Amino acid sequence: MTSTPMTVPVCALADLAPERGAAALVDGVQVALFRLADGTVRAVQQLDPYSGANVMSRGIVGTRGDVPTVAGPMYKQVFSLLTGECLDPVGYSPRPGHGPDLVAHRVEVRDGVVHVGLA
Repeated sequence: MTSTPMTVPVCALADLAPERGAAALVDGVQVALFRLADGTVRAVQQLDPYSGANVMSRGIVGTRGDVPTVAGPMYKQVFSLLTGECLDPVGYSPRPGHGPDLVAHRVEVRDGVVHVGLA
């Protein structure tokens, strides 16, 4: 696998189960990958800003309108998989030192290989 500037090959697309998350380490950064039902792949930070745990890949994939989402597995905050924006904090505040949103990372699938560019 080769990388292009600003992206790192992470895994084969076939290794990602649709509608499920997977964790990856990209240049020392924990990332949560999600292969959606339409075949696209999204990546956000693995760190849940509300619980402080690296668990976002274990979240529940869903949608809000046309926006693909993931609900954090700890306190069920809902985040856009397109932008990382927290769409529903469900009454909680992020842990001190963390903002409410996730970092969304750029993803490219080339020749069946998922490449991630860190934001």
